[in-house]
Amino acid sequence: MSEKEKMLQGKIYDPADPELTKMRQQAHRLSKQYNDTFEEDEDIRKELMDQLIPNKGDGCYLQGPIYFDYGAFTTMGESVYANFNFTVLDICPVVIGDNVFFGPNCTLATPLHPLLGTERRFWKDESGVVHDEEYGKQITIGSDCWFASNVTICSGVTIGDNCVIGAGSVVTRDIPANSLAAGNPCRVIRELTEADSIRMKPDLY
Repeated sequence: MSEKEKMLQGKIYDPADPELTKMRQQAHRLSKQYNDTFEEDEDIRKELMDQLIPNKGDGCYLQGPIYFDYGAFTTMGESVYANFNFTVLDICPVVIGDNVFFGPNCTLATPLHPLLGTERRFWKDESGVVHDEEYGKQITIGSDCWFASNVTICSGVTIGDNCVIGAGSVVTRDIPANSLAAGNPCRVIRELTEADSIRMKPDLY
């Protein structure tokens, strides 16, 4: 089994593997190139996004700056929007549904490291290459979700459809569909219902 296969299956792997190193460097380069463009550079941005995130639906828009570890292991549905400083550490698959909004400074982090410090140390092989051991767990996000600013979604989390996650939340556990949730750690506050429709609030119009 290759290091890439181990990584995607959530097994202990070596990130110094040459294949993975090359893929990361490419994703980092594409992220940097995207960040150096302007909003009106639509054709250039589309070309870069097609290379960085090939598995995405129509209508996706990333404000930038962005940061992806791989990009190739992230899947986005249609009409995904991310505001400034969108970070995706996708050593394991990241699956995002349709019509998902991310506020500024949101992070999706699939990696995990050993809890024991002695197992977390870097080490060099005979050629001087630095190695360590890590692993990860998939993140899955349903459709029609909104993540307010400064939300961190941790490894292994599944968030159901039609959820709203409050600003500054750290999501460490699964969130069921139709939930308003917030906090650190993030907890469900209540269920979202038709009573939450802005059309029920004529003073907003």
